[in-house]
Amino acid sequence: MLNDKAVPRPEYPRPQMVRDRWMNLNGEWEFEMDHGKSGRARKLHAADRLAGKIIVPFCPESSLSGVEYKDFMASVWYRREFHVPAEWQGQRVLLHFGAVDYEAEVWINGVSAGRHQGGYSPFWIDITDLLVAGDNTVTVCAEDDIRSGLQSRGKQSAQYHSHQCDYTRTTGIWQTVWLECVPRHYISGLKYIPDPDNRCLHIEGSLIGEADGFVFSAEATFGSKNAGNGRAVVTGQKVELTLSLAEIHLWEPGVPNLYDLEVRLYHGNECVDKVSSYFGLRSVKWNDRAILINGKPIFQRLILDQGFYPDGIYTAPSDAALKNDIEISIGLGFNGARLHQKIFEPRFLYWADKLGYLVWGEHGSRGLDITSPMGLERMLPEWMEIVERDFNSPALIGWCPFNETWDVKAGPSRIAQDDEVLRIVYHVTKAIDRTRPVIDASGNYHVITDIFDIHDYEQDVEKFSARYEPMKTGGEVFNTFPDRQKYEGQPYFLSEYGGIWWNPEQKDDKSWGYGDRPKSEEEFIARYKGLTDCLLDNPRICAFCYTQLYDVEQEVNGLYTYDRKSKFDPEIIRKINSRTAAIEKESSR
Repeated sequence: MLNDKAVPRPEYPRPQMVRDRWMNLNGEWEFEMDHGKSGRARKLHAADRLAGKIIVPFCPESSLSGVEYKDFMASVWYRREFHVPAEWQGQRVLLHFGAVDYEAEVWINGVSAGRHQGGYSPFWIDITDLLVAGDNTVTVCAEDDIRSGLQSRGKQSAQYHSHQCDYTRTTGIWQTVWLECVPRHYISGLKYIPDPDNRCLHIEGSLIGEADGFVFSAEATFGSKNAGNGRAVVTGQKVELTLSLAEIHLWEPGVPNLYDLEVRLYHGNECVDKVSSYFGLRSVKWNDRAILINGKPIFQRLILDQGFYPDGIYTAPSDAALKNDIEISIGLGFNGARLHQKIFEPRFLYWADKLGYLVWGEHGSRGLDITSPMGLERMLPEWMEIVERDFNSPALIGWCPFNETWDVKAGPSRIAQDDEVLRIVYHVTKAIDRTRPVIDASGNYHVITDIFDIHDYEQDVEKFSARYEPMKTGGEVFNTFPDRQKYEGQPYFLSEYGGIWWNPEQKDDKSWGYGDRPKSEEEFIARYKGLTDCLLDNPRICAFCYTQLYDVEQEVNGLYTYDRKSKFDPEIIRKINSRTAAIEKESSR
């Protein structure tokens, strides 16, 4: 890698597809706001300089960016120079963006190189033919309008101020920008389908260039020991290979066994491309009671993780900060998280894979109007890119494209969701990924779903418990919206509960949480234990997700503060969460 160690977020941004020749473009860029969206008319894409400076990959709303501008920005511009190493000549050069919110256009040396729509998914552009000898210039324009109803905004506030459970916005570049040198014929994508029952890994490879007749090879190792080798001839630009494994080491929560994988592309006897990767061997299945991991019902003790940071907003200040969020969650007795209303960066999934931590992939669908097919047009292409990006993570246990699809108020009436939007997104997700369960819309309103989940923020332990008591003996299943959704015998998941408001150190009158505030730490713990015990003791409930891991701005129902300081003795919470669940007791008999 060619990289200045002083640049922020210097680590390799795509851990499951690593090449040696790359250059990190994070650091200082020129920057300019364009509130009137007149930059193209003013030819900013060809300008010699922009008015200000910014530190990429941090959004201009963040303190780490050096800008810290909190108001709406309709359009922003970025510019920097870079030099392509001489040894890259004769190869292809790809320009990668981890994420740009929301609609981006990229120019190289004043010439438009490509566009991308979607604030959460990555994109890359082959810029080889636009490069010149010596210094080159990349310019980016990002347009963002979270109030339009035509884009997914997640938990970014559509009001000037943050309020309740909506927080500071993110505009423009918010993940690593980097260059990659690739050969004329190269591996552009890898898809892994683990198959522990048949002691193998199925690999689907995509290639760029006329590679018909090339040979694709894969070698797996576990530790320092060879675990399997395979080769297959490429047909067109696709290849499929089943890699038999000599040793079986299953990936499970808390047992993060990972195989290393090296993939090569040969033309005759010449290796023209090489990629380093890894995979986990595990299966995910489900029946009417539970989600099975490697054939075993493992109660999913999940925490809601919003993916916000006080100084970086959407962007973690460091790779260590991503790892730390998982470690503090595990320390509280959770075995996974709902990655809520945001697509987390690949480095987070890397640490989840390495630490044996379950995650649910969820789009930042909040703000998108799905009362008509227009929502599908805007959301589906981005969602497909996301599913493809994260497919290979063993930690990722299920998909959830939408959350709480409330009706849209238009004047005196309300317009209901277009059920076909949810149905189509569900079926497309299943077509791309047949290995994981899909929740169509977490909480409400279900149309077609593999897992039936609800949200319940009742704070009274007795009332809360009474709702789920009949389920223990096969009685009526509690349904929050029986007039809009129907339970059809799926595994039952309480995917949001708790949210207990606790902020003795925060006196701000804008603080927000669910229900009434406990009067003491002892009252908080008693409520937390009562709510959680109810779910662990119910053999018809297979998973819970507590709201939430840490406070975010004015929302103060975290078990940690926003700056990641523990509010309670983590051991007390860990003991409550770690009790054997009823569904696990039944399976051990």
